[in-house]
Amino acid sequence: MSTPRTSPPAADRRTLIADTAIDLVAAAGLRGLTHRAVDGAAGLPAGSTSYYFRTRTALIGACYARLAELDLGDVGDVGDFGEIGEIGEIGDVGGEGPPPPGPAPADRETAAAALAGLLHRWLTVGRARQLARFELSLEAARNPELEADFHRAGQGARARASGILAALGARRPEEAAELLVAWTDGLLYDRLAGALARSRPAPDLAELTSVTRRMLDAALAEG
Repeated sequence: MSTPRTSPPAADRRTLIADTAIDLVAAAGLRGLTHRAVDGAAGLPAGSTSYYFRTRTALIGACYARLAELDLGDVGDVGDFGEIGEIGEIGDVGGEGPPPPGPAPADRETAAAALAGLLHRWLTVGRARQLARFELSLEAARNPELEADFHRAGQGARARASGILAALGARRPEEAAELLVAWTDGLLYDRLAGALARSRPAPDLAELTSVTRRMLDAALAEG
């Protein structure tokens, strides 16, 4: 007698759907993001995606939350930012507000190395996910229903950056965080989708460390 197959828990299906949706956006842009396409790519029965996320807006909101979760996991892996949080536009993982800051990097060199490692990961193995992140961020600018989720995510990222910069001696850490987050996203966009993105050499960790050191110095000087 065979054992009946059981469906994966709802939380696992939601994660699978969000991961698949992010992959589709990375590969084909938002035009490729449909409930039917997610069902097919995820190997789920027809109608599964619409069962968990009734509208396209809800599906995109799930992508925001999952991107934050994955980016936060990356931050934990690089070390010294792990207990503070990520520096990136998609930040707060579904919480009601920014998390409390944790232990800070010991010094600017340590912080620069940690941020460089994070950027290197996002420019290499995390490249597709970051491209999807930029695609999805533009949708929030067009759809008022997504503004609240996206705004909360951005505030979470800035709170984490502010905590790092405050620990490094910034007099006005919130202002410094605005600059650092903007520069970080600008660097990612330039290397992934800018006019010279295809002709640039592969990301180099030593070069990124030099860049992040200058970014931190400038943010701290302003803040």
